Amino acid sequence: MLGAAKLEQLPDSAVPEVCFAGRSNVGKSSLINALTGTQGLARTSNTPGRTQELNFFMLADRLLICDMPGYGYAEAPKERVKRWTSLVKSYLRGRPNLRRVMLLIDSRHGIKDNDHDIMTMLDEAAVNFQVVLTKIDKLKAAEVDAVMARTASDLVKHVASHPEILMTSSEKGKGMAEVRAAMAALALPPV
Repeated sequence: MLGAAKLEQLPDSAVPEVCFAGRSNVGKSSLINALTGTQGLARTSNTPGRTQELNFFMLADRLLICDMPGYGYAEAPKERVKRWTSLVKSYLRGRPNLRRVMLLIDSRHGIKDNDHDIMTMLDEAAVNFQVVLTKIDKLKAAEVDAVMARTASDLVKHVASHPEILMTSSEKGKGMAEVRAAMAALALPPV
């Protein structure tokens, strides 16, 4: 639909929004592509910091998806990173039709300090977020159980967190039905 580099460029829409947030290279764009079944819809890269705008995609006039720049390490000038970090935080605090933040966490690394910072900000802004563990195909079954337990324990401290943790692998297609169902529950009803 469009890319917004400034708050005044955000789409004016009453359609419910779901945004995908997470550290750089956590797999936001890959997950959006897997969910929509459209390779290349959201640009992917192995270089942290490629997404530098809020990119919006409309799904059947029922749900607006926002692909956000990653936070944390990025291969971009510091001033540019500071500018897009400010944009992201302003968007998360003040978007009235934002129904949920899908907060992506790399299952191999778990929740990091900058993830906790975002969760605390979402708690303070009363913005509902749901953790989506990515890249679960890279873990053994026992490791998946351990990261789920640690994540659930961390989320108890955050009042804005949704209780259900989703697990995904964009590469293998795991967990796509569950994420789609969570998003469909937030969308406008079909006409």
